[in-house]
Amino acid sequence: MHEGLSLLYVGAVLVLNGLWMQGRIEDREIQVINFFAGGLSLAVAGYAAFGPGADADSVRAAALTLLFAFTYLWVAINRRNESSGHGLGYFCLFVALTALPTALLQFADAETLWGWWAAFNWLAWAGLWFGFFLMLCHRPQLQRPMAWVTLLQGVFTAWLPGYLLLSNLL
Repeated sequence: MHEGLSLLYVGAVLVLNGLWMQGRIEDREIQVINFFAGGLSLAVAGYAAFGPGADADSVRAAALTLLFAFTYLWVAINRRNESSGHGLGYFCLFVALTALPTALLQFADAETLWGWWAAFNWLAWAGLWFGFFLMLCHRPQLQRPMAWVTLLQGVFTAWLPGYLLLSNLL
């Protein structure tokens, strides 16, 4: 159930960040969802890592979740500080380089529909965060296409799966 909760708001933050990147939401306003989604993901990861029943698998899941939680918090702080985003861009490269082998491991272990979904999502997220790296550090002209990719990934890799999990449909 925690995964559905986290994914629902990851979907929200990605969709809204996509709209923000298109210029439809102001810098100071986008901070709210980034702080909320980052904080929520941080809390879910903390519970998974340190709560009752924590084990090696839940700590691993928490560590991977924190990659994204930290990204959203960094976006919010950058908007508050009016930073260039270069540091965040290099962190996005770190996330992408971590997500890619995670996707490959998921593909190797996938036996269920959910397992295959997770593998494809990790691959999609690796690509998205690599795109953020390129956009923030080398190719600012990628902002418009990255806005659409962010919005679409928000819907299909997080919002819908999160909602389906919370509705016990997955």
